[in-house]
Amino acid sequence: MGPKRVEFQGAEKNILVADRYGVGDQPVVMLHGGGQTRHSWDAAAVRIAELGHPVYVLDQRGHGESDWVASENYLFSDFALDLVAVTRQVVALHKARPVVVGASLGGFAGMLAEGQENPGGLSALVLVDITPRVDLGGVSKIIGFMGDRVEEGFADVEEAAEAISRYLPNRTRPKDLSGLSKNLRLHGDGRYRWHWDPAFLKSRQNRDHSVAEEVQAKMVAAAGNLSLPVLLVRGRNSELVSMDHVNEFLELVPHAQFTDIQDAGHMVAGDRNDVFASAVEDFLVDLKSGAEQV
Repeated sequence: MGPKRVEFQGAEKNILVADRYGVGDQPVVMLHGGGQTRHSWDAAAVRIAELGHPVYVLDQRGHGESDWVASENYLFSDFALDLVAVTRQVVALHKARPVVVGASLGGFAGMLAEGQENPGGLSALVLVDITPRVDLGGVSKIIGFMGDRVEEGFADVEEAAEAISRYLPNRTRPKDLSGLSKNLRLHGDGRYRWHWDPAFLKSRQNRDHSVAEEVQAKMVAAAGNLSLPVLLVRGRNSELVSMDHVNEFLELVPHAQFTDIQDAGHMVAGDRNDVFASAVEDFLVDLKSGAEQV
């Protein structure tokens, strides 16, 4: 049986679409990175659900099938407030605080939600290739890829696949492009465009490095407030997270666990989903064992 499509309400009454996998007592919410959709988690969500967890993989605001917000509010704090709203709805459903797995943008949302907006709202946090400080050159590369052809779009899915291959030359190009099609929208002019709101790129935090420095300072403060169990998963070839960033994070959050995944870049789950899923599974099993011992 496949996942069940569900809807949550975000901080601005915006609809957030999710897929639910599995059943159990301890919910897990998975948040994708900027420019991605919930389908980036499909394979990992199945494995985590098999451990006995209800898993919600969410399209964040302005991404996938979730609403493009009329306010064009796409600051990291806006994503965090959506997570706070979703967390409360998940708690109402399961009578348990969720574990949040957040990649990049999703990790920022998780750090801010727990460390600033709603302390104590989560039971644990998994950060996927994201720390409070990141390499701004790597950020610029990602933003550049997202902004390329944002207006023009692509003639077909094959053309979009070519663009990804140029951006990620070390990743084997899939023969089946049906998964990629989930990240594209076919517009009335017959062109395919990425499945996210172009207004996301207009946010000053994505364009202005001076603002980015302020944002990272806020992230550092939020991380310093994290007292829940935390796992940081890094792609060893990450364009964003260096070992200096990791070491700073582990000083801020000394109780955090850390896993470095070989042959993976920033898109950790896409590069090495098997190893990534195993790391998250081990973390969840340890959490459950600790809870049972208490």
